[in-house]
Order: sequence, then structure tokens, then C-alpha cells
Amino acid sequence: MKEIEMLVLPGLIFLAVTSGLIGLFFWLAPSKTAQRLKAMSEPPEENRSWTENMVKIASPFAQLSTPAGNWDQSPLRLKFFNAGIRSDDAGIIYFGLKTLLPLVFSALAFFALRGTDDKSLTFLLYILLSALLSFYLPNIFLHFKIKARQREIFENFPDAADLMLVCVEAGLGMDAGLTKVAEEIQIKSAALAEELHLTNLEMRAGGTREKSLKNLALRTGVEEIGTFAVMLTQADKFGTSIGESLRVFSDDLRHKRQVRAEELAAKVPTKMLFPLVVFIFPSIIMVIMGPAVIQVIRTILPMLGGVN
Repeated sequence: MKEIEMLVLPGLIFLAVTSGLIGLFFWLAPSKTAQRLKAMSEPPEENRSWTENMVKIASPFAQLSTPAGNWDQSPLRLKFFNAGIRSDDAGIIYFGLKTLLPLVFSALAFFALRGTDDKSLTFLLYILLSALLSFYLPNIFLHFKIKARQREIFENFPDAADLMLVCVEAGLGMDAGLTKVAEEIQIKSAALAEELHLTNLEMRAGGTREKSLKNLALRTGVEEIGTFAVMLTQADKFGTSIGESLRVFSDDLRHKRQVRAEELAAKVPTKMLFPLVVFIFPSIIMVIMGPAVIQVIRTILPMLGGVN
């Protein structure tokens, strides 16, 4: 009996200690899903420190220009989403810069023009103009960031639609297909992969597919993604074939991308006209006419000197 106890007791102790260590590990170590959510919701360490410093600087100035109202329902917050900016401190930095930049640029214009007539209307006009232009610098930056991100998403979305079609025809469901497309398209477009990944997380959290796709269209601001969301929603409601719908939709997307590329190519001659007239034509004229002008000057100037 004592021999059995001597054999069983160490085994029970070993199992208890091992179970305790495993439970402690799973309790302390976050899951992969939590790590991904944390990584997507929080900026990297370097960006976080930069953001915190910017918030400290911009907070006193942001209070002077921040409009009253619900920030969650603000159209500006939707523009931040379209630009890929999801930080809660983005509004503070934005309005802080809209207050701080006019002061900085006005001071720079004042010191730059201090040697001129300080009491003239032109002097005051330059200061007011510099303040006005600097006030709209955050708007201009946000506008170009939105356009660049939407262009990237639009150019890569036809490939994502083709991948989705392949996944659906291979037997995967819509949720699994979106997950696979988000993983594969990350090599080509990080912005589109991020948006699709957020859509997958939203559906896993309990959101309906219709609501998740609608939020995807709102976050990106791309018209074709809105059409994609409506198409999938109608396919679910009416029971039509998702594969056929995706095939027609991907063909239409490729045609739109080709038309847009041809449109941009047709604008190239017009855009090249200004540098041709201002930079290239004068150089060509100088190269062609320069020797002739020099020869004429060398011939005529001695004759004029002899006449005088």
C-alpha cells in the first residue's frame, strides 16, 4: 500500500504543478486575437511616443478651435477613417494644428517682411494671407491622404474580387473567403488588407454581414466597394449565386480600371504641355539659334563699329 502511495503521490503532484503552470501561462499570455486587436488599435511604440508628444503640444490650442458636438458622429471622423487614421487623438492634433499653424506662419511672415513698411496694407495682407493658407494645410494634407489611399484600394480591389471569386468557386464560404483574401492581398495592398481584416473581426464579434460590409464601404469611401457590399447583401437576400455575381462584378471592375488608366494616359500630353513650353522649348531654341546669333553678332558688331 505504501509502495502504491509512493508511486501515485509524485504523479499527482506532477499533474497538479503542470496544470497550474499551464493555467498560469494561458492566464498571463494574451491570445493571438487579443494581440492582433491590440496591434491594430494601438500604434507602434515609436508612433505612440510621437503621437503623445503631439497631443501634449496641440491640446491647449485644440480647445480654441474644436467645434461642439458628438465626435463619434462627426463627418470629419469619417474622413479620418477614409485616410486610414483611427487614433482617438487625431481630432486633437488636427484642430490643434489648425490653431497653431496660423500663429507660426504669421510670425514667420512678420519677421521675413519686417524690413519693409510695417504700416502698409500690403504688409498686413501678406501676414493675413500666410495665416489663411496655413489654416487650410491640415485640410489639404487630409485630402491628398484620402485620395492616395482610395486610389490604392480601387486599383487593387479588382484583384481582391478575383481572389474572392476563386475562393467561392473552390467551396469556401463568404466569411472564410474574406479572411483568405485579406491574407493574400496584404502582399500588394496593406490598406485593403487592413480594411478586409477589420470587416472579418467585426463579423466574428457578432455583427451581421450586411452591417459589416456597409461599414467597410463607409471606412474606405470607395464607390465600388459600396457596390460590392450591396451586391453581396442582395445575393444573400434573394438567394442568387454569389459566384456569378462576383464574376460579373470583377469583370466590371477590371473594365473600370482599364478606362481610368486610359483616361489618365490621355491627360499626359496636356500635362506635358507646360514643362515643354517653359523648360524644353527655350533650351532647344538656345541650342539651335545660339550659334547663328553668335555668328550674326560677330559679323554685324564690327561693321557697326566701322560705320561709327
